[in-house]
Amino acid sequence: MGQQTDSYTSSSQAQPQACCPTVPELSIEGLEDEIEIFTALANTTRYRAIRLLAAADGEVCVCDLAPPLDVSQSAISHALSRLFDAGLVDRRKQGRWRYYRTTSLAEEVIDVFDADRSVTDNE
Repeated sequence: MGQQTDSYTSSSQAQPQACCPTVPELSIEGLEDEIEIFTALANTTRYRAIRLLAAADGEVCVCDLAPPLDVSQSAISHALSRLFDAGLVDRRKQGRWRYYRTTSLAEEVIDVFDADRSVTDNE
């Protein structure tokens, strides 16, 4: 039997042709911040923590976040540090406690998620 080719290529073609040549190339440069945000929110504890902070009226102490998240203060501190590194929370230290609140970036991200949720709920 001879060599078979599919309908999209032939043995004489060196490069496959794109079906959608209008799709631009995407460079990773400039996307690092967005990737950092999504990576930070990809953990259940961190996502729930950011939701609790967004729903709170003002700053929240780490000691008040551990019980509703059912994790240790150490675990929530680690999660909040990751959110801080991603620019999603601000923090301040008072005595031995740290207080956290969401940043405007976090509020914008949550608004997008909520808007998407309301659209999909209405479909």
